[in-house]
Amino acid sequence: MVRGRIHSVETCGTVDGPGIRYVVFMQGCLLRCQYCHNPDTWDLKGGKTVTREELLQDMEGYVPYMTFSGGGVTVSGGEPLLQAEFVAELFKGCKERDIHTALDTSGGCFTGHGVQRQIIDRLLEVTDLVLLDLKHIDEAKHRCLTGRSNAHILDFARYLAEKETPVWIRHVLVPGYTDDELDLVRLGQFIKTLPNVQKIEILPYHQLGVHKWRALGLHYPLADVRPPTDKGIQRAYLILTGKRTTV
Repeated sequence: MVRGRIHSVETCGTVDGPGIRYVVFMQGCLLRCQYCHNPDTWDLKGGKTVTREELLQDMEGYVPYMTFSGGGVTVSGGEPLLQAEFVAELFKGCKERDIHTALDTSGGCFTGHGVQRQIIDRLLEVTDLVLLDLKHIDEAKHRCLTGRSNAHILDFARYLAEKETPVWIRHVLVPGYTDDELDLVRLGQFIKTLPNVQKIEILPYHQLGVHKWRALGLHYPLADVRPPTDKGIQRAYLILTGKRTTV
């Protein structure tokens, strides 16, 4: 029996996919995003282990709310692809119960080779929607922002297009870091090459997770960065969607 290591669950999520969602936050992530609001999910050995049956049993009481609202189950993180085999088994159980499934991922650990590809293919077969987090189109800036290359993430985006998997693109807008006009234009041009994208979401940067950094004894690098304005959010959305190419 495959066991998964999770951080927590949220039983009434409303921002991670359509409708009311039962959200499972997986434990473990290889990225170190400077704006991360869940740094307590980074540790690969943290959290607790569960079976898929335990999660399926726990979510049973919420199925009527999911069904009524057009919602379902979202697996987020941390990085869920690090435990793709477990998530595939969980989603298989969801589909057996006719529950909508969404995968919230950056795809940063995707290699596209060998056993991992076989497992991810099995996972995508039972995934209705991928919420794909594209953090930065510029390689150097992506490394600075997250500590890792964006190559695997962009490869995963292309792979999802090849598999015709429905995708919502998510982009965290951080003033001074991810809101440069030319970068947004380049990112929008990349997104335009993906025929499977159903929706583009701008996620405004916030500091709700700062207390977690402090509790973990970590230095929060963006302490002086303020959230974007409504005008800035709208500007970024128009550029990413190709409705505005100049400021």
